[in-house]
Amino acid sequence: MDNRNQSLKLFVVLAKAYKVVMERAVKDMKQKGLSAAEFSILELLYHKGQTSLQRISERILVTSGTITYTVDKLEAKGYLKRVSCPKDRRVTYAEMTEAGKELFDQLFPAHADTIESLMDGLTLEEKATATDLLKKLGYHAQKH
Repeated sequence: MDNRNQSLKLFVVLAKAYKVVMERAVKDMKQKGLSAAEFSILELLYHKGQTSLQRISERILVTSGTITYTVDKLEAKGYLKRVSCPKDRRVTYAEMTEAGKELFDQLFPAHADTIESLMDGLTLEEKATATDLLKKLGYHAQKH
């Protein structure tokens, strides 16, 4: 198989694998009572702490409008709060509340188990290799 055809095959296989894995992960998130965007924002805050809304948008790859809407919903549920930046009034941060931390302390271990089971089709070594290769592919694609 030539380079072009192998590249096209890789693209299709990568897209299909991503679709299936994400469908299963999103199903798990929804079973926990959160949309994928809500879960992703809470997960980011859980692991990274207070984060600007702009940075959240960049990290979870959704539009600023979606971030605003989702943050509004999470704030109404009491899982996060907005914090103004004291140095730049244009910047607003999201910060997890105690209720949000308690919720995620309960939800995240089971979600991590689900993700682990989705990835169990690969050995530990294959996971490391796939991670390295996908990073390399992503960095290269960013240059174009």
